[in-house]
Amino acid sequence: MAKVVTPPEGPAQDINLREALEERYLAYALSTIMHRALPDVRDGLKPVHRRVLFAMRQLKLDPGSGFKKCARVVGDVIGKYHPHGDQSVYDALVRLAQDFAVRYPMIDGQGNFGNIDGDNAAAMRYTEARMTEVAALLLDGLDEDTVDFRETYDGSEEEPMVLPGAFPNLLANGSAGIAVGMATSIPPHNAFELCEAALHLIKYPNASAAKLTELVPGPDFPTGGIIVESKESIAEAYATGRGGFRVRARWFKEELPRGLWQIVVTEIPYQVQKSKLVEKLAELLVNKKLPLLEDVRDESSEDIRLVLVPKSKGVEPEHLMESLFRTSDLENRFSLNMNVLSAGQVPGVMSLREVLRAWLAHRQEVLVRRSNFRLEKIAKRLEVLEGYLVAYLNLDEVIRIIRYEDEPKRELIAAFKLTDNQAEAILNMRLRSLRKLEEMEIRGEHKELTAEQKEIRALLKSEDAQWARISDEIKEVKTKFGKTTPLGKRRTTFADAPNVEFVPIDAMIEREPITIVFSAKGWIRSMKGHLGPDADIKYKEGDKDRFILHAETTDKLILFGTDGRFYTLGCDKLPGGRGHGEPVRLLIDMEEGRDVVQIFVHEPDRKLLVASHEGNGFVVPENEVVAMRRAGKQVLNVSGTDEAVVCTVVQGDQVAVIGENRKLVVFPLKDVNEMTRGKGVRLQKYKDGGLGDVKCFTLKEGLIVYDRSNRARNFSASDLKDWRGERAQAGRLPPKGYPSGFKFGGRFGAA
Repeated sequence: MAKVVTPPEGPAQDINLREALEERYLAYALSTIMHRALPDVRDGLKPVHRRVLFAMRQLKLDPGSGFKKCARVVGDVIGKYHPHGDQSVYDALVRLAQDFAVRYPMIDGQGNFGNIDGDNAAAMRYTEARMTEVAALLLDGLDEDTVDFRETYDGSEEEPMVLPGAFPNLLANGSAGIAVGMATSIPPHNAFELCEAALHLIKYPNASAAKLTELVPGPDFPTGGIIVESKESIAEAYATGRGGFRVRARWFKEELPRGLWQIVVTEIPYQVQKSKLVEKLAELLVNKKLPLLEDVRDESSEDIRLVLVPKSKGVEPEHLMESLFRTSDLENRFSLNMNVLSAGQVPGVMSLREVLRAWLAHRQEVLVRRSNFRLEKIAKRLEVLEGYLVAYLNLDEVIRIIRYEDEPKRELIAAFKLTDNQAEAILNMRLRSLRKLEEMEIRGEHKELTAEQKEIRALLKSEDAQWARISDEIKEVKTKFGKTTPLGKRRTTFADAPNVEFVPIDAMIEREPITIVFSAKGWIRSMKGHLGPDADIKYKEGDKDRFILHAETTDKLILFGTDGRFYTLGCDKLPGGRGHGEPVRLLIDMEEGRDVVQIFVHEPDRKLLVASHEGNGFVVPENEVVAMRRAGKQVLNVSGTDEAVVCTVVQGDQVAVIGENRKLVVFPLKDVNEMTRGKGVRLQKYKDGGLGDVKCFTLKEGLIVYDRSNRARNFSASDLKDWRGERAQAGRLPPKGYPSGFKFGGRFGAA
């Protein structure tokens, strides 16, 4: 049985739980911010990326060397410098090798390192890597005391706290990360443009943000694309360190035989996976949310080629692409939040100018430290060379001391006033170095080093000379990222910001005439063309026509239900007319027991009069009844057994109301309130039954009533003299000659 070991008892301490939690959470937050999520403004790297590159340098995986297994690199990183999961380290290594993920790859990969479709890289045991020239630039001078080193997590090794960073990598490759309470998002930029801006800052330290934006007009994404953000918005983002950039796919119109054409997309926005983009487009196509698009095909090989086939050759390419930009990731927004670590310690949001100034200040410190390191090396070498010269001037005596003295080193120091290092160097000198030619070479080297020493000391004393040297270094780097080189050529271009107004629906949908058929049992369909009254329209057995109206595919169809709700359907989305259509309840969410009162094509400037069976109603602008949801929009409030029974167009100056009791009343239209929702006012009073029909008309033109055979009868103002009264009256039986029933008849909206 295992023995239970109890911890030694110590003095009890009272700890405030809140303070303890705050202290520990703060420590965790700082650790996440400084050691994981945020990059350093000086070299633009997070600790994991810095450790990967340093480990590869230690393994001598320079650009000109051979490849080594990525598993070897990852093993060194997690074993010596980064005690975290191997997969997370390998993922960071893979990203540095992906030319579609970073603008300037730092790792030259051999094997499967993933692709823009979103496929993962092969396992680390199958892939190999070495550094690129870009990584070599970041590491240049690391052995010359240019940066501080610190102990690794176990104290057995040392690692750099920051890299020398010969180019502004933070902006060139960008960065993204989420810390505790803060995040960073920096897009990639063109290194040539960044070097230009840095040179301008050296010459004009107080350069304006506007001038820097001229030199750095915007991001340069590895996947190309077109930035459609306005110049003002970009300038504001760079001035504050916060903002965003709208990026669109690059496309062109490809002509086909017989006047046909198709759209070919060659570049997609940054960080958009092509496979998911195609999947999303296909899903929208199936759901009929892309009415202008017929088909989408992925014909990509090494280069991207997405083919978009239009519905017809009459569609405008710009309208097709605008609809796709609004509904898919063919247009994406990349946010800018330059939240970085200043001097590796303090997180904060920096502007473009501040980031470049911080990098230049780092380069100045690197130059000073490298110069001091070189001075120390020169001083040690000059000391040795001066000892050699003393030996050559007194060669015979030096040989005698070495041959015959028991302690030659002490004797040399005493005889010629040498230092310990000089005496040691003379004793280690080879015999063949005693030639006259060697003496001349030593004197030449001494002269060169003395001149270099003088030059470096002058450099360290003059800040202007330091900035001149930094400018020369930046110019040298700039040539490596030249605009004409494959690596340095700008990939993302700019275009004027598109019109922010919504694209008209008739531009998004091909306009075609249709006939909408709504049956008595609630089945709806659209048939091509405007059918005449004698058209042969077939219905399901036991069903018949109820509403038949002409429309176009760009129209909106409005339905008014007995529940007082208005429902909206796009005419282009109605079921086709090959069969009997579909039940309208599959297209809208109408409660059981409710029915459709009226359907009509939406006309924005009209007004409608709606009324319930109890005789209440009001006027509502047609713009207010358009519903955005399947559940419709409640306009006329009905309760209990009451329900909506009438929806008619408002026109003229009078309202005629007839009840189920066949009593008619006529009163001025101005007596009916205009509202957007409610119960309304009383139109007619009933002892039994309810409202039958309502019609608006012009008194001078008279009231037109239709019988069951659709024959019209006009009642003039004099004919209606005894029926004109006030709203909410009971009315009286209609005049002689009025058709039987309690409806006014006629088509919706007819006078």
